[in-house]
Amino acid sequence: MLGWMKSLNPEINGVTGSESNPLSTSNPNSNRIHFGDRSGHVEPDPGHSFAAIFEQVYGQPWTATSSSSWAQNLEPAMEGFAEQAESVEKGMSEVVMNGFRPELVPVYKELVMEFAVCDRWFASIPTLTQPNRLYVHSATSYGATENDNKMMVEGYPQKTIFESMEEGGFSFGIYYQYPPSTLFYRSLRKLKYIDNFHQFDLDFKRHCKEGKLPNYVVVEQRYFETKLVPGNDDHPPHNISEGQKFVKEVYEALRSSPQWNEILFVIIYDEHGGFYDHVPTPITGVPSPDDIVGPAPYNFQFDRLGVRVPAILISPWIERGTVLHGSSGPYPTSEFEHSSIPATVKKIFNLKEFLTKRDAWAGTFECVLTRSTPRTDCPVTLPEPVKLREGGPREETQLSEFQQELVQLAATLNGDHKKDIFPNKLVENMTAIEAVNYVEGAFKMFLDECEHSKNRGADESHIPLLPNSHPRTTSKSFLQKIFSCLVCDH
Repeated sequence: MLGWMKSLNPEINGVTGSESNPLSTSNPNSNRIHFGDRSGHVEPDPGHSFAAIFEQVYGQPWTATSSSSWAQNLEPAMEGFAEQAESVEKGMSEVVMNGFRPELVPVYKELVMEFAVCDRWFASIPTLTQPNRLYVHSATSYGATENDNKMMVEGYPQKTIFESMEEGGFSFGIYYQYPPSTLFYRSLRKLKYIDNFHQFDLDFKRHCKEGKLPNYVVVEQRYFETKLVPGNDDHPPHNISEGQKFVKEVYEALRSSPQWNEILFVIIYDEHGGFYDHVPTPITGVPSPDDIVGPAPYNFQFDRLGVRVPAILISPWIERGTVLHGSSGPYPTSEFEHSSIPATVKKIFNLKEFLTKRDAWAGTFECVLTRSTPRTDCPVTLPEPVKLREGGPREETQLSEFQQELVQLAATLNGDHKKDIFPNKLVENMTAIEAVNYVEGAFKMFLDECEHSKNRGADESHIPLLPNSHPRTTSKSFLQKIFSCLVCDH
């Protein structure tokens, strides 16, 4: 997404076109594919599982033996992207070894030129979407390296930055477009927090205009798409221009808000999605958040980071064209990664305690706010996105792994997790439009039950639990004030 921004600002550790990967890491005479600038509409979804990332980073397939000995004799040469992609689908190496020319992502181009980009921000762990997203708000995945159905049903129990903010006397709000993925946390299912969830389309712009944004704001994107409402999370095969449109909409609402001079807006991706990066992933001095060891077969120690991801920081307190490189502490090995978000929130709001050993270690990025007065020349509007996909949304497509997890999350909210269709039969052969109908219906049932529970005088710590519901398919139907975070799916 941002590699070719180096052509705009040489200080950015991006790409020059000299970067390459061999088609076979075991064959010295193998053809090498050089990184190009031909990305447009991305259709295949490259591998980004734990095993796939291991091969991308270390240049050899994952095995139990290689995984247990990586600390002694493996270095992250970042040479296995092309080979791993070809093992999934012939020709996919061309997809993972290309990036977007800046003019094709004009919203990001403008933001990188006008504000700050961090060129050394890594995923918290070398694996899929959901475990990495958990780090954004709780600095741990509680041992998850993949989807964990048991934890999904029960809700992940770790403390979150949302609770820390509440304990400190500050407010938070989650603006969702489909049922919020933050409900993977058990605590956020409590009645006391239900009013912290807001429909993005109904409330976000109004709250911006009225100056009523909470102190810590999370904006979730549309993870599914229909013919009427396209997905905007940048996950293949969704239209990248819709993601650009979404970022533009959020920025312009924030820019027009009376709270603008109090805002630090962060755009981040949860993981690299299987696409090439030349910067080696950190493998030394990374602390396990809570000393939980991941499940077999990987038995991951949570002691190395994932691949670099795009990170853009936006505020009138940031000088134009700022590039934030590696972290300067608090430890010699500290890096910017997703736990940097709760770590920075804790520092800005002077909160009582860290969530885990990981956010205590992660670099904080308030250092990017270098001005003594806020700028008055920040753009009011951003450029219009460039169309990159022919044709409209494809609502009959099969679900990605994260989309399946969101459907299964919805099933825990409406009671369907008690049926024999849960977890796998529920999502088997389900299309995007079916998923949208299902998750919207399930979330509505959950909200209705929350309202009924309130009316019955249930305690604020109560988590509504619904009985078995309906069949699978349903009817269609800053500095001290604002910290805003947008997490993009990849």
